[in-house]
Amino acid sequence: MKKSELIFTAAKPPLDYLAVVMAALGAYFLRYLPQVQEVRPVIFNLPFTDYFSLVLIIAIGWILIFALAGLYSIGGLKKFHQELARIFISCSAGLALVLAVMVFSRYLFDSRFIILASFILAFIFVSAERLILQIIQKISYRVGFGVHRLAIIGNGQIAKILTEEFSQHQSLGYRAVYQYQVLNQSALADLAKKVKEDKIDEIIQISPSLNTEQTIELINFANENHLDFKYTADLLGTQLTNLAVTTYAGIPIVEVKKTSLDGWGRITKRIFDIFGSIILLICLAPVMILVAIWIKFDSVGPILFKYKRIGQYGKSFTYFKFRSMIKDAHHYRFDSAFLAQQKNLRTGSPMIKFQNDPRITRVGRLIRRFSADELPELFLVLVGKMSLVGPRPHEIEEVQRYQRHHKKVLTIKPGITGLAQISGRSDLDFEAEVKLDIFYIENWSLGLDLQILSKTPLAVIKRRNAS
Repeated sequence: MKKSELIFTAAKPPLDYLAVVMAALGAYFLRYLPQVQEVRPVIFNLPFTDYFSLVLIIAIGWILIFALAGLYSIGGLKKFHQELARIFISCSAGLALVLAVMVFSRYLFDSRFIILASFILAFIFVSAERLILQIIQKISYRVGFGVHRLAIIGNGQIAKILTEEFSQHQSLGYRAVYQYQVLNQSALADLAKKVKEDKIDEIIQISPSLNTEQTIELINFANENHLDFKYTADLLGTQLTNLAVTTYAGIPIVEVKKTSLDGWGRITKRIFDIFGSIILLICLAPVMILVAIWIKFDSVGPILFKYKRIGQYGKSFTYFKFRSMIKDAHHYRFDSAFLAQQKNLRTGSPMIKFQNDPRITRVGRLIRRFSADELPELFLVLVGKMSLVGPRPHEIEEVQRYQRHHKKVLTIKPGITGLAQISGRSDLDFEAEVKLDIFYIENWSLGLDLQILSKTPLAVIKRRNAS
């Protein structure tokens, strides 16, 4: 899912809310115009402050109706006449809601003119706002912003039709930039090159001649390189979950979704992360200050330990946490003499973890025991590099040794806590940890995030080896 699509979708609810409120205010002031009062004098008393407070509450109900009507679904641009019909139905349902509240609460609103004018103006304002958004999005597609760059696998009439469709209708937000008539090692190598050069966002498989092995190989390639994978219907003999079907030029195209953490899920999780990290930073600020002072007086070196780690889509970011080891301890990980003296608890996996690690300081051992060294990660959550819940942050050297199926955990942002942390903490086998992370990615929900967060304190308090 392109970030531009998320931005446009996330902008719709507040803009719709503003449009509905402005419509209600417009109806109020319209009723008090001298020209209108000449035709129908105002014989009721409706203070503006009371009316405005009521409007702010009712407008929330209208937005909920808009959501139920599908006005906030994520995807390419919808045809405006279809959206116009949904807006009219939604505004009509909003009007019905207002009338129902009046009847069942026995609240007799004094001006039917304001109610009717609010309905008409709401339809006009919301329609105009949606039209402006569509025009802006179409312009952005025409200049190449937010366009999905496609690599088509296959040839024939279907490939030709789709290429022409995306070329002639740029407002769909898709552009076929490369086409491979056959899938072989040469094609895969060229695809990998194009991905590295950031020239491809999605793959569409059209060729029905690919066998199941080749198709699975293509899906694995897409997962490994964090590309969206779509195919024309009836190509796979395998069972897949998280499917979405879209029709272009009368041809059904099926997308294999990597995670439900896309679209509104992604927006919801980001909002949750922002508010959650702010609240936790405020509550834990005294603890963080105390830990920082303690580290400074305990050993030589900076308070924070900083280095690069791998985040979402395999992109590196500057990661930091409270320093729990001696200065420059990270360099010892690659010292052969040091490694020879240590026992790696994660032998056979890409990870390195030493038993009774001599690099850990006295304070470091204590703050690791209660995971207090990870508290600065809340700042990374706030700026969007990490999430409150997700897979562990990945070290560059570890990721280089990941097998193909391990790389699926890079689909989403790393988290401070996750299923692996509450299930077994540091004593969990690496393959089991990956399976839990993949389960989380494929089955994400806000409820699951809340469940993991609620179990994290108990997992921290539970005694474990903090080496």
